[in-house]
Amino acid sequence: MLGYRGTGKSVIAKILSKELKRKLYRIDDLVAQTAGKSIPEIVQQEGWPAFRKLESDIVSQVTGEALDSVIDCGGGVVLDDKNRVLLKKAGKCVLLTASLSAITRRIKKDPNRPALVEGLSFEEEQKKILADRHEKYQSCADFICDTTTRKPGETAHEIIAFFKGQVWL
Repeated sequence: MLGYRGTGKSVIAKILSKELKRKLYRIDDLVAQTAGKSIPEIVQQEGWPAFRKLESDIVSQVTGEALDSVIDCGGGVVLDDKNRVLLKKAGKCVLLTASLSAITRRIKKDPNRPALVEGLSFEEEQKKILADRHEKYQSCADFICDTTTRKPGETAHEIIAFFKGQVWL
């Protein structure tokens, strides 16, 4: 499960995991567990490069053992070319998208989402990061779902319907 912050990755991955009876790997949770601190603490104390390195290590580990599972990736996992290759090799990649206004509404008050770019307003930052990552997200996607107006369960069922009959289901 790929996509920017606030597109519904965690909620939809949980639904898919339950409905498909597959193990769920949450990359951000595994990073925090491994580091022994929250993502905001990692970023504040060690910086984004240290977080991204740990994230890549976790992606490498999970994709090596994640047969018949659901992987909930953090929004920036696509920034590392190796991550994209490993995720594509491990299975099918679903990209969740949403309008900028839906994303900003969903994440604006979440304290667990540290700033990605300094010196920009909250809205400017989201717009810039979405534009910067667009190509990387698209290059990874086997299927794209817009979650702007859909409920998470509807999106999960759309994903299941799309891949019905595929080996991984």
